[in-house]
Amino acid sequence: MPQANRVSFPPVIAGVVLIAISGGALFAQPSYPPPNDAPNPYRTITGWAQLPDGRKWGSTAGVDIAPDGNIWAYDRCGANSCADSTLDPILEFDTSGKLLKHFGAGLFVMPHGFFVDQQGNVWVTDAQVAKDGSKGAQVFKFSPDGKLLLTLGKKGVKGDGPDVFGAPADVVVAPNGDIFVADGHAGYSDNDRIVKFSKDGKFIKEWGKKGTGPGEFDGPHALAFDSKGRLFVGDRTNNRIQIFDQNGKFIAEWKQFGRPSGMFIDHDILYVTDSESREEEGYGHNPGCHRGIRIGKISDGKVTAYIPDPEAKGGSSMSEGVAVDHQGNVYGAEVGPKDLKKYVKN
Repeated sequence: MPQANRVSFPPVIAGVVLIAISGGALFAQPSYPPPNDAPNPYRTITGWAQLPDGRKWGSTAGVDIAPDGNIWAYDRCGANSCADSTLDPILEFDTSGKLLKHFGAGLFVMPHGFFVDQQGNVWVTDAQVAKDGSKGAQVFKFSPDGKLLLTLGKKGVKGDGPDVFGAPADVVVAPNGDIFVADGHAGYSDNDRIVKFSKDGKFIKEWGKKGTGPGEFDGPHALAFDSKGRLFVGDRTNNRIQIFDQNGKFIAEWKQFGRPSGMFIDHDILYVTDSESREEEGYGHNPGCHRGIRIGKISDGKVTAYIPDPEAKGGSSMSEGVAVDHQGNVYGAEVGPKDLKKYVKN
């Protein structure tokens, strides 16, 4: 990868990081083993979302909430790929599950990262490249009506430069419009970096490389901002969340939320979904951690609630994407079970 705009990071001492925040105060937020016994205040709702033409869900890892409260998601065209499909993968629902609109046919190989910005624009990453090189490895911005507004990356071209991606796993937009892309889905690319662009798509900087230290990544899979503008990165294969400022300065790492496939922050409550943790050696190895959605406060980093995976099996179960609507309902977008579940408080 290019070495310009790299960031150096201080060491982590004894698992506790002192964090500087606005105002200059310092406080400690510890990382600790992920709990599996926090209370579950939710019940599960299935079959709530109506897909076009009555089709069944394919794999999905993308769900988010628009400013108007509607739920946006994608479906990988009834399968785990849209490479040869003519179906629309991008879907908008109201909270009852009524389908409002759909679009995006023919643009994607594997829709992956998903984000709805403050203007209601829909951002989607494509994590793979078509065999014929005709599409893939890009980030798309759509208007709420499905008009393509911006494209990052080169169609069907993988790389590690400022204008290409290896495997863009997620995208998020800061309040000022700056765009952040997690580039480096494990198994699809050797990239392990965060790439920052201006609101018009101009490359600003990147940081990260493969590794386990502060500011290093192994399969960065999810992104989210808190109310202070700090960037949370789901460093999935390293079984941790890393927290940065928007210039890439390392702030903290947390392991108590499990192996992060997806994250969502609402009123400084952090929701993290773990779809891969397993006791066995090899991919997904995270001993002592069960799959599910962990919920806690950013202020102290403590996990206070946990929605368990009812049947953990295979490489991916439970949700890979998570979002929370204006009523506090939680949504889980699932790759393995091929479903978009809704969790409602008891």
